[in-house]
Amino acid sequence: MEGERAQLQPFFEKEGLTPSRQKTLTTESYPVMLWWSPLTGDTRRLGQCGADTCFFTINRTYLHHRMTRAILFYGTDFNIDSLPLPRKARHDWALFHEESPKNNYKLFHKPIITLFNYTATFSRHSHLPLTTQYLEGVEVLKSRRYLVPLQSKNHLRTRLAPLVYVQSDCDPPSDRDSYVRELMAYIEVDSYGECLRNRDLPEQLADPASMDADGFYRILAQYKFILAFENAVCDDYITEKFWRPLKLGVVPVYHGSPSIADWLPSNRSAILVSAFSHPRELAGYIRQLDRDDGRYAAYIEWKLRGEISNRRLLAALAERRWGVQDLSQDNHIDAFECMVCTKVWDNIRLQEKGLPPKRWQADVTHLSCPEPTRFSFSPLAPRRSSLREMWIPSFQQSKKEAQALRRLVDRNQNFSAQEFWALVFKD
Repeated sequence: MEGERAQLQPFFEKEGLTPSRQKTLTTESYPVMLWWSPLTGDTRRLGQCGADTCFFTINRTYLHHRMTRAILFYGTDFNIDSLPLPRKARHDWALFHEESPKNNYKLFHKPIITLFNYTATFSRHSHLPLTTQYLEGVEVLKSRRYLVPLQSKNHLRTRLAPLVYVQSDCDPPSDRDSYVRELMAYIEVDSYGECLRNRDLPEQLADPASMDADGFYRILAQYKFILAFENAVCDDYITEKFWRPLKLGVVPVYHGSPSIADWLPSNRSAILVSAFSHPRELAGYIRQLDRDDGRYAAYIEWKLRGEISNRRLLAALAERRWGVQDLSQDNHIDAFECMVCTKVWDNIRLQEKGLPPKRWQADVTHLSCPEPTRFSFSPLAPRRSSLREMWIPSFQQSKKEAQALRRLVDRNQNFSAQEFWALVFKD
């Protein structure tokens, strides 16, 4: 303990520094936060987090620096090729992973997620929840900028289907294309993306980069329903596919997060695919709403009134410490860095008082995704693609890899790829 306190002395001496002096100090005065994934591109940067300051870098030579206190990982880049081993007792590991599980399934198993002390993930249980990462705020939900009156939508139905589908990432783990393909047998669907396409966007909107363009929004806003299907089924994994129709005044027909009911603006603002036993049943319900203006209007009443009744959603938006597409606020990466920086400093202050540091650790709720499943409908459906066939064995393989990697990391020494794969296939 005496040796540790002596090593921390430069941190303790920082108290009372003025901003002008802070700018001139080196890493000897600040805890170092080392990005093991070169996400930010910063080789040397002082970050101010409230009253705390940390030194952020992607320069891996700082791994052995005596002031290094945390290693930051971007989930998609987390792999076996190079890990910061041996892991020193003073090194906390922090994970930032906001993306789909298909980008790195290993992280979604207990042996790997529990390697990390701090997390920022799409799960509400994360130390820094990113569940609302695709939602700018309350006002965009209430906005009627793109809202097309129901009478106009009824008139547009002479040339538009009741449902629209726009996807270019085909056959993902959620198996959404199989469901939509079956649904198309029972109700008309306009599909503009690469997946199941039967209509073309205007040439100026054909580029996937145009999916946030005003013109694209106005095309979608003409429809009554949008098929909002995620690429994976995980608790709290909610993307723009859900929020976009709500912003546009269109009713989302949603398949994805099993916990989506916790995030609806109101109790009647979306149609959940999970409530129907078969696409045929869903198609019948959509047709009923399409013919009955009163029943359809009930799903957009919250929008017309500008009323969001979901307290969880309102609290999450009010309490988050980062913004979306808002240059006046920190983004979620900034917030992640500061969350780690502050927790490191909290422990430094505890040790200054002669108290033990608080130990933080992620658990399985910080990234929760079950094994992918496939929809199984009519035998007349087209032959399954090789990509569609890949996701279940990929998930099962990732579980073996996670167990092997944890065993090697627990040895706390460097290992080769040959050692890793030998352990994976040992059984």
